[in-house]
Amino acid sequence: MTKEERLKAEHERIMLMYETQHELSQGARFVFGIDEAGRGPLCGPVVAACCILRDEDEILYLNDSKKISEKRREELFEQIKESALAYGIGIADEKLIDEVNILNATLTAMHEAFEACLEMYREKCSKRLSDEFGDDPAALFDSIPSMSDSIVLVDGNKEIPELLFKQLPIVGGDAKCPAISAASILAKVTRDHMMIKYAEQYPEYGFAKNKGYGTKEHIEALKKYGPLNIHRRSFLKNIL
Repeated sequence: MTKEERLKAEHERIMLMYETQHELSQGARFVFGIDEAGRGPLCGPVVAACCILRDEDEILYLNDSKKISEKRREELFEQIKESALAYGIGIADEKLIDEVNILNATLTAMHEAFEACLEMYREKCSKRLSDEFGDDPAALFDSIPSMSDSIVLVDGNKEIPELLFKQLPIVGGDAKCPAISAASILAKVTRDHMMIKYAEQYPEYGFAKNKGYGTKEHIEALKKYGPLNIHRRSFLKNIL
């Protein structure tokens, strides 16, 4: 397959993803995509991201972040932040994970990511309208996502508690809907960057490579050096 043929095939794949997203969003004017990264590791936070994309912005190679190379994830991370209408990040640290369990901590991070995304959109919209039309409350209100014209597409099979906007959980959504794919990449790269910083503090544990997952190297370091304050104690019961 030539380069041109590969690009054409990728374009068609992305267009099909947008078609799927349009069908699932049931005509909603604003489509939020939400996903998380880091439910399985033995240490560090679980990170969630929420994203609203422009329909006219064709971002090639969007997919489940686990199916994309690290180099391409980094490239897409910057592209998504630059072109998205808005995005937000939510973080639940190891203490909250131990306190409320990983599922509830993940849902908390997702709620935080949604609120951050909504706030970014409001701030951007307010500035744009102020520059174009001055202080026009009606124009601003009409341009802000509301419960009546928005939908939140959540990767997985759970709705986010206490989120008043309409939601639709989608199993495997990060490979089906561009907004969720973008959120998946934002969450994954954000968390990876955090773990690389931890690797500088704690080089013995190999966090730059294992990102906190329970690899042989990581478990051997745990047994030799003991757990750190960033380890999830509830995840270590069968290891130490």
